[in-house]
Amino acid sequence: MESLNTLIVQLINNRTLITATLSQLRSKGEVSYTKVQIKPVELKGKLHYQFAYYTGPKVEHRNIPAEEAGAEMMALLRATFRQALLCTIEADYQVLISKKYKVSILTKSASKQEAPDLAHNRKKRYVLDEGEPVPFLVELGIMNSEGKVLAKKYDKFRQINRFLEMVEDVLADLPAGRPLTIVDFGCGKSYLTFALYHYLAVRERRELNVVGLDLKADVIAHCSQLAAKLGYSQLKFLVGDIADYNELDQVDMVVTLHACDTATDAALEKAVRWGASVILSVPCCQHELFNQIESEVLNPLLSHGILKERFSALATDAIRAKLLDLMGYRSQLLEFIDMEHTPKNILIRAVKAGGGDNDAKWREYSAFRDFLGAKPYLERVCADLLPAELTAQD
Repeated sequence: MESLNTLIVQLINNRTLITATLSQLRSKGEVSYTKVQIKPVELKGKLHYQFAYYTGPKVEHRNIPAEEAGAEMMALLRATFRQALLCTIEADYQVLISKKYKVSILTKSASKQEAPDLAHNRKKRYVLDEGEPVPFLVELGIMNSEGKVLAKKYDKFRQINRFLEMVEDVLADLPAGRPLTIVDFGCGKSYLTFALYHYLAVRERRELNVVGLDLKADVIAHCSQLAAKLGYSQLKFLVGDIADYNELDQVDMVVTLHACDTATDAALEKAVRWGASVILSVPCCQHELFNQIESEVLNPLLSHGILKERFSALATDAIRAKLLDLMGYRSQLLEFIDMEHTPKNILIRAVKAGGGDNDAKWREYSAFRDFLGAKPYLERVCADLLPAELTAQD
């Protein structure tokens, strides 16, 4: 390990380290994080190294002074990780550590040709960046014709980009080599529908068939006119209800934002029956569990209406996510800020995955459901989609 320590100290002292990635856990049960990424940053005129500890989709950051960073890296490589990639301008160093702590260091040509940017608070890079006019943003009054975001619309600009970041993360999970079919239930004014179409059709050059559905005829008429003006030929808007929409046999992505109460569940059911590869759903007005939940243990919480309402909403989304997992998806609950500046919401992002220990998932789900006294709508309408051998246990 001494040769590795010498290399790390040299890279830090010479300020030539651009990035480092530590991976390959020695034992999966030892720590919660699965990799650590390291980069130099300048804080108050002094060099630090930012350590990013990754646990699934979550990341925790620590900024460590340069004089302490080498010791932290070596501690992680001695106790936690068996592999490292150290990137400098001159070369990349691939580090492999055996179970008996034998170190191999392979030197490769440099993959990074620029010196590191030490700015800690760099300008946020968006999927749709400011300064370049985007036609649909101009038409919606978010940008002017020069690409400058209007001051009063900056929150919406950030929110649209946040949504597109979530789409960007699952781009590889969408089918390739053929047109994509996407349905947006309850599209409303369709800021995000237009953003999704622009990102996939214009930026990613994917062939699309996108349908926006809403109950308000005047809103649908306006969106249809705007789609025609923008030349978005494969984007159409229809007046209709989630439960009654049966025009398609297969859909690749389903988006549902702020569908009220069990309308969210109706959209999730549609998505699963279509075999959608990706589901993006922001629930709203979740009343079903509020009227069902009973628990003496939780009475100190449930006796306060505002706490019961918030807990019921969180528990409802936890139930939905677990049911999606049981029906062959890998679900995540992510923070999402809606388009009307109301409090932060949760977005359910589910990607078709399959596999896994359904028996353990069902035990966890059913115990949680029964503890709350819940009778979830989504479970009832999707009963035939859940593994029969598991539901028979109830």
